[in-house]
Amino acid sequence: MTVPENLLSGKKILLGVTGSIAAYKSLELVRLYIKAGAEVKVVMSEAAKKFVTPLSFETLSRNRVLDQQSESWADEHNHIKIGQWADLFVIAPATANTIAKLSNGFADNLLLQSALAYPDVKLIAPSANTNMLHNPITEAALKLLKLANYKVISAQTKELACQTTGDGAMADPLEIFWHSARELLREEFWSDRMVIVTGGGTIEKIDDVRYLSNFSSGKMASSLATALFLRGADVNLIATRFESNLPRQMHTIDVESSYEMLDFLTDSIRIAKKGKMSTASLVNDQPLQLIQKTPYLFMAAAVSDYIPRYEQTGKLKKNDIGENWDLALQQNTDIIATINKEGIKTIAFKAEMDSKTALKNASSMIDNKGVDAVCLNLLADRSSFGTADNQIDFITANEVKSLPRLDKLSLSLQLLNEAKSV
Repeated sequence: MTVPENLLSGKKILLGVTGSIAAYKSLELVRLYIKAGAEVKVVMSEAAKKFVTPLSFETLSRNRVLDQQSESWADEHNHIKIGQWADLFVIAPATANTIAKLSNGFADNLLLQSALAYPDVKLIAPSANTNMLHNPITEAALKLLKLANYKVISAQTKELACQTTGDGAMADPLEIFWHSARELLREEFWSDRMVIVTGGGTIEKIDDVRYLSNFSSGKMASSLATALFLRGADVNLIATRFESNLPRQMHTIDVESSYEMLDFLTDSIRIAKKGKMSTASLVNDQPLQLIQKTPYLFMAAAVSDYIPRYEQTGKLKKNDIGENWDLALQQNTDIIATINKEGIKTIAFKAEMDSKTALKNASSMIDNKGVDAVCLNLLADRSSFGTADNQIDFITANEVKSLPRLDKLSLSLQLLNEAKSV
């Protein structure tokens, strides 16, 4: 998935880099932030400079690096002012030593001093040998940090610098980027709201090697789910096809047939209506609280209108079929009309090719299908599927609003602004 160049426009990110071999990956993280339009400043521990030079970060960020030699009280280049400048503080990589010191309030280097002085949410991406990361002392330190305005981006399992395979490798830069963007773009309306998105063209089996489907790529659904993730929603993407590089924290369910999609969708709606538990109150030693925001459903999947009447086992032989194949089809279950939409906001997607009847056909879904809004996608031809950008008309019972042609993630963010009012 392509990250829009203006996604983080106007945002200010302070990146802390500690003495881990993974420090070189932080260069890629800076590049991602800059490409998305953010301004970045870097604070380095002295140990980090053994792995990557400050000049490398200054070249990418176009800002001076804050370290022991460059700190100045004659201007704003110091551990107090730099925190006041930043909208978000990210520490990546964070060594076991840094994690232990942070959890105990140590401030014996500039990075630790900057973290101690920064009052808002801080993201931390551990990087350590497996045994060091899972040492009870380190695990206890991470638990303390979670209660002190830190959010931990889990390490990943892969071959480490010590030539052993295990948990401890720093999360990929793109994953850290998604977490950072989520903190910077979170909105109260969507935050912690349960949202379901369906996507892709369903796959209806004829036999074990053949199927009926359509050209839907699932890109719009993946972009919409990512936009919801960035706004803070608890999103569940149920789809037949997914974009690459989706946020790993986002919940996905891979399905094939319309029957599978309906089954998982029904269960997901039931769970969403129950709400979710908030653990934020634990910081103040308060009991768990149930968050009950009205769930949303975005039906972006292209569900087959017809399915094979008789699904065959094995592979049908050409000699057995004969010269002509009369494939028997039956009308498929209308998922969006079938599901229980009580207590949930439902937004359907409608693809049309005839500009003369498209608006009428899409608008009729509000009454005929019982949905709250419809996103009309007017297709030119087969080449309209799988494109990087899109244009839709957002239709409610009272108005039609045309959204501009944009990359699908930017378009999805605009769509969410409209969806709040349904």
